[in-house]
Amino acid sequence: MSRNTSPRSALRRRTAPVAGLVVALSLAAPLQPGAAAARAPGAGPAAPSAPSDRRPVATGYGGAVSTVDPDASRTALEVLERGGNAMDAAVAAGATLGVTEPYVAAIGGGGYLTYYDAKTRRVHAIDGRETAPARMRASSFVDPATGKAIPFDEAVTSGLGVGVPGTLAQWDLALRRFGTRDLGTLLRPAIRVADKGFVVDQEFRDQTAVNEARFRDFGPTRELFLPGGRLPAVGSVFRNPDLAATYRELAERGPGWLYGGGLGKEVARTVRKPPLDPSSTRNVRAGLMEPRDLAAYRALSKRPTRTSYRGTEVYGAPPSSSGGSTVGEALGILGDFRFDSRDPVKALHYYLEASKLAYADRGRYVGDPAKVKVPLGELLSTGFARERACLIKPGEAATAPVAPGSPDGRYTPCVPPGGATRTLAYEGPQTTHLVVADKMGNVVAYNVSIEQFGGSGITVPGRGFLLNNELTDFTQQPPAPGASPDPNLPGPGKRPRSSMAPTLVLQDGRPKLALGTPGGSTIITTVLQILLNRLDLGMDLPAALAAPRATQRNTPQVFAEKAFIDGYGRELAARGHRLELFPGPPAGVIGAATALEMLRPGLVQAVAEPVRRGGGSAMVVRPGR
Repeated sequence: MSRNTSPRSALRRRTAPVAGLVVALSLAAPLQPGAAAARAPGAGPAAPSAPSDRRPVATGYGGAVSTVDPDASRTALEVLERGGNAMDAAVAAGATLGVTEPYVAAIGGGGYLTYYDAKTRRVHAIDGRETAPARMRASSFVDPATGKAIPFDEAVTSGLGVGVPGTLAQWDLALRRFGTRDLGTLLRPAIRVADKGFVVDQEFRDQTAVNEARFRDFGPTRELFLPGGRLPAVGSVFRNPDLAATYRELAERGPGWLYGGGLGKEVARTVRKPPLDPSSTRNVRAGLMEPRDLAAYRALSKRPTRTSYRGTEVYGAPPSSSGGSTVGEALGILGDFRFDSRDPVKALHYYLEASKLAYADRGRYVGDPAKVKVPLGELLSTGFARERACLIKPGEAATAPVAPGSPDGRYTPCVPPGGATRTLAYEGPQTTHLVVADKMGNVVAYNVSIEQFGGSGITVPGRGFLLNNELTDFTQQPPAPGASPDPNLPGPGKRPRSSMAPTLVLQDGRPKLALGTPGGSTIITTVLQILLNRLDLGMDLPAALAAPRATQRNTPQVFAEKAFIDGYGRELAARGHRLELFPGPPAGVIGAATALEMLRPGLVQAVAEPVRRGGGSAMVVRPGR
């Protein structure tokens, strides 16, 4: 029986990656109520669909949400309208994204969350990052025959790359601490969408096409995502009854079903023995996960990072994410300078140079703090920021990669630190981000991911969700003897470093902004650039998100979108920056941000991308100005 037979409320309109290119997709007219979508081979009949809710800006009262997907945004809005708070709405939206965005968000993955609690006026962080199995070692990705890291493609599509999923534990901890609804109630909208389905758009088809070869190699994945053995047709209806059933059982049994129960045994068995089709010639390495690894997993409540900038306090996800520390360090460096909206090139030059320095320190010092010593306080200190800032020359870009600094508490301005440089490690760019605010003033920024589009490519048989490949975020080749230590090597129970950066900005102790984005290691620079646009260059929030982007991650090139190169390339090149088109995926497009701004007490503006990846979906409970 085909597993993908489901209705979607609206056609999603996006830009999709195909063979490394960005394809401008035609905008199909939204289906009117009662209209039937085209039927794909192996897919069920289309269901009625409402007009598209893919609006990039919404302003109003009573609560607000911004996600990449109208169904997820509607889910969050439904929870808010029925009296749930921001945390309830964020979890419900995340569960719905597991249905409508299965290649980037699922209970087979993990993520990071920051939360402003209006009652206590405090910011909290919850780390739901995946962990390595107890049997993983620093050399687990090394081929003993060669002494070199195994081919990256083999790590990506394997059980070896699958980390212990953290999403469900993160939801559970978040709801127990801050929610007002139980998980079973919050799963109902996602179950409804999984049962009724959604209309396949061009991006969903193209993301499937990018993964087609490896999806065909795993029977459960092929059955779910290639109905009748074919790519799902645009306009067909994709249902996921297996995921609906899994969510129903989770609602009844609770998270213990995964962490120590029967579902956990199924996940571990799938990781250790991926369901490879007997006819496949793919070399798929077995994973190391055991049921005990799931039983031992814990989501972690942590103190967020905090940095003062332009009269605000910027909070972010602490290590094991590098998002909060690297955004915070770069802001600390930028804080030593003043910018004028009439001279954006100057601001962009300093932004690129500060990013370069902060990424050098990220690579050298940031890892899982439970396993390595992370000098977080020093990385975010004023003294270290000033020492790094003095290396920036007003009219000349430093040659990258630059060396990391020495966050040791002894700071001498303008003395270039020594030390070896690091190359930029791979980090999959496919994740998703959402923001929610409620009428009480609580605010959530939430990143969730299974790593790259389609994760490991491995679906848990009969369960309707893909498993992550997040362990490929570890450094897979240990450093040579005598080289400086690498804080991001694999290890038992260790969390791989991430760049996810769900960010909250407070002013006078109250929320001002909430923002984040997908994009792998470009997440940090995207969040930085949006903050620069909003707080330094005088843009309103919609303009700050829409503005063309560039990313400097301590590489010789500055990768940028075409509009950025067209607008600023010549002047930045005169300062020594080497700009090249961002290779993606998707090519030429950096990030897909979502954000909120509190315009005045009670009045919130929700903002999503107007164009990138087809645009996002911003909604408010009661529209107004």
